[in-house]
Amino acid sequence: MGFGTLSLKGRALRLLAQREHSRAELATKLARHVQEGDDLNAVLDDLQAKDFINANRVAESLVHRRAARLGTQRLVQELRSKGLDDDLVRATAERLRATELERAQAVWRQRFGSVATDPQERARQMRFLAARGFSGDVVRRVVRDGGPDDEVA
Repeated sequence: MGFGTLSLKGRALRLLAQREHSRAELATKLARHVQEGDDLNAVLDDLQAKDFINANRVAESLVHRRAARLGTQRLVQELRSKGLDDDLVRATAERLRATELERAQAVWRQRFGSVATDPQERARQMRFLAARGFSGDVVRRVVRDGGPDDEVA
């Protein structure tokens, strides 16, 4: 059976085997494959009822894959783009904020390793972290103070 003859459910399962997908992502990816007589919503309802589509797993998967490199703002943006509901996004963001400073310090340390001495370099480091979605307060603290190890002088 070639890829061209896969049913909507078969395509959905193939996508889900690669990584967790939200219902909205699957709907978007499968929409162009809908044939006469197919009911995309029924297929998605069935997959959701059988727990193949699970919003909590989608959120966990994204956090697991991306949190080490990105700030809370950027991760929240990605969660929203997957069509996850606001309560789940808010709860995930709350959890992420608890580790944001440590995650930002790790990203900063890996990329720069030392506190900037001139204003241009400091601004460059701040832009780097801000572009990855770390909050302004966290960015200022990391670039001003460096990592927690820098206190041993």
